[in-house]
Amino acid sequence: MTEPFDTPITREGTLLVGPWRGPRQMLAEQHYDGHASIHDDATAQKLGFKGGTIEGPTHFTQFEPLAFALWGERWFREGCLSVHFRAPVFEGEEVRATIEADTAMPSRAKARMERLDGTEILTGSIEVGTGNGPTALEQRLASLAPLVDPVVLRDVHVGLTSQRIPVRMGADDHMGNYYPFTLAQKRLRMTETSDRFATAIPMEMISVLIQHKAGEDRFPVRGPHVGLFADQEIRLIDGPLEVGADYEVEREIVGLSGSKRTESMWVKSRVYRPGGTSPVAEMLLNSAIMKESYATYAAEHAALYGS
Repeated sequence: MTEPFDTPITREGTLLVGPWRGPRQMLAEQHYDGHASIHDDATAQKLGFKGGTIEGPTHFTQFEPLAFALWGERWFREGCLSVHFRAPVFEGEEVRATIEADTAMPSRAKARMERLDGTEILTGSIEVGTGNGPTALEQRLASLAPLVDPVVLRDVHVGLTSQRIPVRMGADDHMGNYYPFTLAQKRLRMTETSDRFATAIPMEMISVLIQHKAGEDRFPVRGPHVGLFADQEIRLIDGPLEVGADYEVEREIVGLSGSKRTESMWVKSRVYRPGGTSPVAEMLLNSAIMKESYATYAAEHAALYGS
């Protein structure tokens, strides 16, 4: 079997450790709703970050060689990575991915990424196949209290579902204002290289395939606002997803939660082949909206719920 990666991996008992890598920022010019995003330095700094953050799924690529080392080709057919993002990463910083195998459950492992200073960047589960019990995010979503006193999301409800939207990712297809680059350009800056990614969409770019037309779902979210990915799970069911192939995406709101600074919308996206009835991939995403980025948040909250 030809190895798809040349990534050096260290084994420490049941722990697989990847190399330190410096992920690259490619969303500095991302725009949606007529404004810049959390990945823009000025926008991010207004919200208390030191600069534009690197998008969370960028880190998924560092886990792919580790998962292949553990599960081989099965990873590309039915792999799943499910993580909670705990700290942002900025260009110039180095991070390292690890997965810890579970001898009692060989189809699942723990996933973790850390910065050089030891800061935990993300944590969760990684697995192949189904029947392994709830993923890290399924457990997390079930444990969260429901959103109270919503403002930005006050017209949104669990169960709201979009129409199917056609999507495609050719090697040289520009992915729009949400993702101002092509797969070919992204491959030149990914932390791990593989000839496989000429025909199979890398896991981090499955996020792009699903999200680049997210604005067409017509969910009644108030704006403009700035959001970030707080939790993300990508699951291949009948993979890999193919470069240049046509797919359809359906999105469903499966949860609403919140914190002191955010209102969160949990969306399950399902990817189908055109006209298909069974999804070939799924993504669970917690898009956390920064309350302070919605200009009239305080006034609308007071009008709706009192001081």
